[in-house]
Amino acid sequence: MKRFLTRSSVVNTSLLRHSIQNGATVWQNPHMLQSRGMFIQTQTTPNPNSLKFIPGIQILDHIGTYDFATLESARISPLARQLFRIEGVTRVFFAPDFISVTKDDNEQPWNTMKPDIFACIMDFFSSNQPILLDEATLSSTSSINEDDDETTIMIKELLDTRIRPTVMEDGGDIRFVAFEDGIVKLALQGSCSGCPSSSVTLKNGIENMMQFYIPEVLSVEAVDDEI
Repeated sequence: MKRFLTRSSVVNTSLLRHSIQNGATVWQNPHMLQSRGMFIQTQTTPNPNSLKFIPGIQILDHIGTYDFATLESARISPLARQLFRIEGVTRVFFAPDFISVTKDDNEQPWNTMKPDIFACIMDFFSSNQPILLDEATLSSTSSINEDDDETTIMIKELLDTRIRPTVMEDGGDIRFVAFEDGIVKLALQGSCSGCPSSSVTLKNGIENMMQFYIPEVLSVEAVDDEI
């Protein structure tokens, strides 16, 4: 901890993020840490147990996301493995330009965890290690397959163009799982997984939009992500 504090300083910033959550206007004041030429900005998410860490550099080389729900799944990412070593970390999520870290609801508060997460991210990027090992493949939530019917293609296109960008602003992502008997099955990732407002987002947000544009959609359900 002393090594971290001597090389780093937390500074206030006037940057404000304006978002709409459950119909209410919320203003968020991010924090920014500056060290060795790297600026790491943090933003809260609708999930109180998840934070976005924005280091100001590219995280992934390709468009896509990667969700690590367990320590075992993190074996393909040196950075995710190191973040899981921090006490209280239960989930790690990579997007092209940010990292979401989720903690246990019963563990220590963010104020005691953030210095370790900051140090972990900075040390990793100074080591020039790869974010993902060669065996890793990016999570692709909406790739069009040859056997997809017209309705499924429309669902995937709507997810990509209208829904996923908004979800990623809140530190997570949605993976298309299946469309069966009028039911769209989606897996919630990153900050969205375990978020108290996720059911509201699914029904009042995603389901309503799906039904407006695609009448064949009867409902939207969240399912466990097995990737």
